[in-house]
Amino acid sequence: MIKRSLPYEGLLHEIVEHNGVLYLGGIVPEDTALDMAGQADDVLRQLKTLLEGAGSDLSCVLQVTIFVTDLADKAALNQVWKRYFTADHLPARAALGVADLGPGVKLELTAIAARR
Repeated sequence: MIKRSLPYEGLLHEIVEHNGVLYLGGIVPEDTALDMAGQADDVLRQLKTLLEGAGSDLSCVLQVTIFVTDLADKAALNQVWKRYFTADHLPARAALGVADLGPGVKLELTAIAARR
């Protein structure tokens, strides 16, 4: 079983594997000064890196949930999304509007992926 901890040691893991399925916890942008497109690129790049480190990749992503503080930013999010997920593999996805994710954070992402 893979478990990688975040700086919040003892509270949660950023990725957990169970029976060949990877569960990725809330991924937030490292640079909150970026606009939505920049934050989306940051978060999706982190997702890609985490998956590769766990023996998987973006083609194995089954489901993604994205929390956004402004649903009007979905167009910018979708433009970045298309660079990471192509028409031949689009995971199930939900985008939910939330009031707050922390100072400057415009989106947070969770994902479920198969292990390659």
